[in-house]
Amino acid sequence: MAGSVADSDAVVKLDDGHLNNSLGSPVQADVYFPRLIVPFCGHIKGGMRPGKKVLVMGIVDLNPESFAISLTCGDSEDPPADVAIELKAVFTDRQLLRNSCISGERDEENLAFPYFPFVPDQPFRVEILCEHPRFRVFVDGHQLFDFYHRIQTLSAIDTIKINGDLQITKLG
Repeated sequence: MAGSVADSDAVVKLDDGHLNNSLGSPVQADVYFPRLIVPFCGHIKGGMRPGKKVLVMGIVDLNPESFAISLTCGDSEDPPADVAIELKAVFTDRQLLRNSCISGERDEENLAFPYFPFVPDQPFRVEILCEHPRFRVFVDGHQLFDFYHRIQTLSAIDTIKINGDLQITKLG
């Protein structure tokens, strides 16, 4: 049935950093609310603005290759939506890549971290805080890096996409 909550492309609305609903028992969640299924695509109500934070909590799969968290301007596939920031964890190289893609042009990937914060089969917490000139990215409470805005109209950044080898346990 079209628009069914069980559809894998169900959208969860985010509003000021909080889910619009509180999940009750698992039975209620399956019946009434969209599930946090990977790949995930959700709408950030009102888009980003200075002071707004996106929270992703999850568990890395047991034998991961990679996963990515992206903030984009809409969810268009053709042409692809502009990507304000993409955080990609690559386990084979123990690399954390960050990038953007505007009008189909990818920026140079930024590398070089003193450590790799994700561990297979372990929980994690990623916070992306929007400030005026940049995003500040925290993993498990530690500031990991700053990423300066390539998209100046912050309110246009209104979608979060998550894919790869992880389970999402909470979005806010």
